[in-house]
Amino acid sequence: MKGTVKWFNKNKGYGFIITDDSKEYFVHWKSIVTNSPRELKVLEQDEAVTFDLMETDKGVQAINIIRSV
Repeated sequence: MKGTVKWFNKNKGYGFIITDDSKEYFVHWKSIVTNSPRELKVLEQDEAVTFDLMETDKGVQAINIIRSV
């Protein structure tokens, strides 16, 4: 799926992604894919991303989040 980062709190390590059809999905820093293990797993507001969805005990969550180039 494609979406845009609605907001991401770097200190708490979570935020939300919004899709073109206005659906919002929770994102946790552990689900962000980086090129290097030393790269910080953070997102910026309004950043374009691609991601998959996973059903959890707390609802649907974004996983495998990759920054769009």
